[in-house]
Amino acid sequence: MISWRKHYKKTLIAIGLLLSTSASFYGQDGDPKNGEKLFKANCTACHALDKQVVGPPLKGVVERVKTEGGVDKDWLHKWIKDNKALRASGDKYANEIFEKFNKTEMQVFPNLTDKDIDDILAFTTNPPAPEPAKADDKTTSTTGATAAPADKTTTNVVIISLLAIAGLLVWILIKLRQLVTLGQSEELAGLNETRVRSFSEMYEKFHFIGKGLLAVLAILAAYGVWNWLMWIGVYKGYKPEQPIYFSHKIHAGEQKIDCQLCHSSAKYGKVSEIPSMNVCMNCHRTISEYNADHYMEPGKDKAFYDGEIQKIYAATGWDPAKQQYTGKTQPVEWTRIHNMPDFVYFNHSQHVIAGEQAIINSFNKKNPNNKIDVVCKACHGKIDTMNVVQMANDFTMGWCIECHRTTEVDMNNGYNKEYFKNLHDKLKKQYPQDGGKITVDAIGGLECGKCHY
Repeated sequence: MISWRKHYKKTLIAIGLLLSTSASFYGQDGDPKNGEKLFKANCTACHALDKQVVGPPLKGVVERVKTEGGVDKDWLHKWIKDNKALRASGDKYANEIFEKFNKTEMQVFPNLTDKDIDDILAFTTNPPAPEPAKADDKTTSTTGATAAPADKTTTNVVIISLLAIAGLLVWILIKLRQLVTLGQSEELAGLNETRVRSFSEMYEKFHFIGKGLLAVLAILAAYGVWNWLMWIGVYKGYKPEQPIYFSHKIHAGEQKIDCQLCHSSAKYGKVSEIPSMNVCMNCHRTISEYNADHYMEPGKDKAFYDGEIQKIYAATGWDPAKQQYTGKTQPVEWTRIHNMPDFVYFNHSQHVIAGEQAIINSFNKKNPNNKIDVVCKACHGKIDTMNVVQMANDFTMGWCIECHRTTEVDMNNGYNKEYFKNLHDKLKKQYPQDGGKITVDAIGGLECGKCHY
């Protein structure tokens, strides 16, 4: 009996050690919640839990490396901290993984402690369940149920309004019939004989007033035609639908992406080009879905944004499952919004570089309650607040001339200070009340040949 109890105790101890070792191996000795934070901060650029991005999916990675390569968690510690050194040491499994994923080098993480890595592995082994939906979501889901009574009320209001209009029309018809009957009475017979019975008689009697009215109408018509002609080609507010939905508010506003990261030629070239799809893929090669739940446009959901990202992949011929290009591309036919006429010369670099600070200062002086921090916004409006880009200004000749007349040249610039030295001295004498300020029109900004060549 004593011998059996000893064996029973030993068995329990062995089972306990086995379970604790197994739990330790499968990453359960870490903190999954802290591991989730570390995973999002360090791993999501190249990995996801349930699908391949740049690297393989990491859900159950501890068990997978044991099955595939016969290695334990200590091997994962070495791989994560410095996979280059591990491959250089001749580790067979490390080099197999490197070859399998097209020799794409994984970033090293010497800053992660053993505890940090254990937490990440615990998260990949047993991710915490998502938090339940908030009360606001329930309110949103019931919106459809409350829509029917609202529609019924609207229908009733429309019916009552139509009945009221019908009653009013009947009343008017009755009154008109009474007036006709009154007009046929003997009392009005004499008065009818004295009335004007034709347009010619009326014109003969009131021809001075008629000629005056015709003159006024002719002037108004001429002004209307002239005004219509002057606004041909002015499309302020124009915002066409694009083949791939792109929200500047999300990219430039929420994500703070600099304008010139995508429109790179605006700074050094005449034209600010439409970015190629390869520029989009710099980020969206690893961002395959929309996860910014803090900002959703009205009427749009995650599925909508994910679908637009898939359009980028189709256009560039990118296979997200294999993480490689197929070579089958589909050109995107963007609709151009800002387009200067062929007879107008405009150089972006001249304004973005030479006139940057001067334009910003002039705009903020004229618009103290609507200041800008980027020169692009002076012409294109606050792009970082637009979900759909629209033409924010008239872009007429008068609009450009007004800017040249009010924008002061930056004389703190060493080149301008030396180049316009004599002109500056001349303007100080000519316009002492203004302190001899040099605006763009004073240096040839109104010469026809500057823009029309």
